[in-house]
Amino acid sequence: MKVVIIGGDAAGMSAAMQIVRNNKNAHVTVLEKGSYYSYAQCGLPYFIGGLVEETDQLIARSRETFQDKYGIDARVKHEVTALDIENKTVKGVNHDTGKPFEVSYDKLLVATGASPIVPPFEGRDLDGVHVLKTIPDAENIVGDMKEDVLNVTVIGAGYIGLEVAENLVLQGRKVRLIDLNERLGAVFDPEISDHLQEEATRNGVETVLGEKVKRFEDNGDGRVKQVVTDKGSYLSDMVIIAVGVRPNTSFAKEAGIQLHHSGAIEVNSYMETNVDDIYAAGDCAVQYHRMKEKNDYIPLGTHANKQGRIAGSNIAGLRKTFQGVVGTSILQFFDLSVGITGLSSGAAEELGFDYEPLLFESRNHAGYYPGSEKMMIKLLRNKENDQLLGVQIIGKAGVDKRVDVAATALYHHMTISDLENLDLSYAPPFNGVWDPLQQAARRF
Repeated sequence: MKVVIIGGDAAGMSAAMQIVRNNKNAHVTVLEKGSYYSYAQCGLPYFIGGLVEETDQLIARSRETFQDKYGIDARVKHEVTALDIENKTVKGVNHDTGKPFEVSYDKLLVATGASPIVPPFEGRDLDGVHVLKTIPDAENIVGDMKEDVLNVTVIGAGYIGLEVAENLVLQGRKVRLIDLNERLGAVFDPEISDHLQEEATRNGVETVLGEKVKRFEDNGDGRVKQVVTDKGSYLSDMVIIAVGVRPNTSFAKEAGIQLHHSGAIEVNSYMETNVDDIYAAGDCAVQYHRMKEKNDYIPLGTHANKQGRIAGSNIAGLRKTFQGVVGTSILQFFDLSVGITGLSSGAAEELGFDYEPLLFESRNHAGYYPGSEKMMIKLLRNKENDQLLGVQIIGKAGVDKRVDVAATALYHHMTISDLENLDLSYAPPFNGVWDPLQQAARRF
């Protein structure tokens, strides 16, 4: 069985490993557009900040490991540009040689990931204007941070923008965040994201909100010097664009593979597309949202690895299903951690839930034990059946634990009463006798 995988990162290589471990008759060829396999994209901001010293530390397995140890034909700089679903071939260009290639398959996995969105800003090709998605992107940013790069503008105040801003401050740069939204971290409800604004101000990050970037300008030397919005202009020695990503699915659409309105590939729980013998997984595919009860597009490394594993198992002949997500994510921003799982207030309203919100302040462990920190929790409850709909938490410590407990509760469609009755661990250094989530649940 000839298996071709397009994309050599999280989803693609999770699938490849499942195939070679479970089907000895499979010959696996991976076509990777870039030069790196299986690296931690989420670690790139921390390389910029110097917390990760070398990009090699972000590589989970090298191309050579996949080839020499596991017998995978792992190719680099092979960009797929077209699919021939009738003849079961993929076509593309080898960027090392400049020559076209064609590879046939019995089973195909599309794991092409996503690319940074770069709006059509005038001057976007000036020196000093960057995006952050790959190891070369991160290396280019670090290499470009000369001593005279003092003022850096980050466009986009979502997860990547906030993480990049924090790490640029660690490098001694003056940082400005510009976002079209009126607040930082717009995925969170205002009561939570307001704390992000306070933390940005406390750490000297300038925030420019509710403004639309128009263009970048230079001083005639080809390097960015100014960012111009619809309301003002801002001196900048470097610009990093972090406004989101778009799934890499153009050739899939041309081949007749069904796409979601986000542009991601529609898949079923087996990671199958609408075309026989073609699967998709990771940032180029949809994820079933258990709370929304429909496909969604939430490109995260956790989802990519799970979906890749499921796709690989099915290609290898082991029938497994992807059980879906509940929208869990977490962010560090200076001294704060902020996490979300389930539905935000906006999503609950959009879906027509009759919900009740509750905002509650607690501490990460017993208040009398040294070092306890404040924690703000927001719960959403379905008035009709007491079901937990969503949780958002922000604080200096203990956020990750509570978000993961809440995600588990949401995955199993638990009620507020169920949450209150959970048997959670307690000792003064770790918790109160009632966990903060349970303290909040009792207030309904």
